[in-house]
Amino acid sequence: MTEWSRVRDELRDFALGLPETREDHPWGESVVKVGKKVFLFLGLDEPSEKWAPGFSVKLLSEAHGHALTVEGAAPTGYGLGKAGWVTVPFRAELPETEILLDWVEESYRTIAPKRAVRALDERP
Repeated sequence: MTEWSRVRDELRDFALGLPETREDHPWGESVVKVGKKVFLFLGLDEPSEKWAPGFSVKLLSEAHGHALTVEGAAPTGYGLGKAGWVTVPFRAELPETEILLDWVEESYRTIAPKRAVRALDERP
């Protein structure tokens, strides 16, 4: 298992442990949704000529600026970057996994319905 696939699996597992989440595969890519809304894009399962391993999350706090400091990170395409989405490549030297999980949780909190966020906050 490559380092990027290990980190990707860890992000996916964490995201799927949040309330009301599920994995989906629109466009042949892996995403994690809360309800019908995506909060974590994980891309394809294997790299290709058109896709380099990475993930995208929606960040509206100072984490947005922090994520953009990762080498190769950029506002997400298709106009999503204007709404706070950031794409972070796995090929770069990434911050500690705990920070990446914080970014996933922030994206979840931004997208999730209030009842789901309350359920998360009520966890021991």
